[in-house]
Amino acid sequence: MTLAATESEPERIARGLRQRDVALLQSLVQQYQCRLVRYFIFLLGTRDSVDDLVQEAWLRVLERGRSYDGESRFEPWLFAIARNLAIDHARKRRLFSLDSNDDHEPASFSPVSSTASPFEQAARTEDARHLAHSLQSLQPAYREALVLRFQEELSLQEISHIVGASVSTVSSRIYRGLAALRQQMDGGSHAN
Repeated sequence: MTLAATESEPERIARGLRQRDVALLQSLVQQYQCRLVRYFIFLLGTRDSVDDLVQEAWLRVLERGRSYDGESRFEPWLFAIARNLAIDHARKRRLFSLDSNDDHEPASFSPVSSTASPFEQAARTEDARHLAHSLQSLQPAYREALVLRFQEELSLQEISHIVGASVSTVSSRIYRGLAALRQQMDGGSHAN
């Protein structure tokens, strides 16, 4: 058996990044480019500067590829790079903070209601535009947690690693974000 045959996908990516494998980088760009664009748009609320930020993210992947250890999935590492770029960009423009100081952890995590989540509602009704508009009205920390969890399908632990917050804080942000999003989707008042 060859080394490549026994490697996991993260280990293969880590090895390729250490070797600066151009074919691997092209494959990663092809696989994750749209997801990065979407993530930046949702974080920043605008398409402005997104292309530059995506390009900078790939440059950082190339420059810092040796620091990816292959012990965990590639996506959290990539989205952490993207998040840091978005924070730097936002600080320069003083747009918002992804690190909210008002996240008080609820005693327990329970769904807002037994009805379908806003994400499920939008998927069923094909009301993606309304969902995107409603997401943009949320506080950035809530919007980011919801996008990473439901759109990028990352685990709570992976999101925790990306945003540098505890799993309970991430859960709180998702809980509060879903409550505010449900209110927006139901036509409620502007909720942050």
